[in-house]
Amino acid sequence: MEAREELRKLRESTGMNRKEFCEYFEIPYMTETDWELGNRRVPQYLLRLMEYKIQTEKLSDKRIEDDKENDVTNR
Repeated sequence: MEAREELRKLRESTGMNRKEFCEYFEIPYMTETDWELGNRRVPQYLLRLMEYKIQTEKLSDKRIEDDKENDVTNR
């Protein structure tokens, strides 16, 4: 999998849009956009650090829990 695809999947796992993701990680919006579009290559070490932060802060788990809560409330 290419780094840009990994970044997109990582962002989507948090439930954040690009703007929120950039604000959270303090990354310029255009830089993140260029990474996802493949105009620039995201450094592998940065992907690993972002993934680590997301896991330690349980952002991806929070999104899954929020989705479950929304499913229950929408029934």
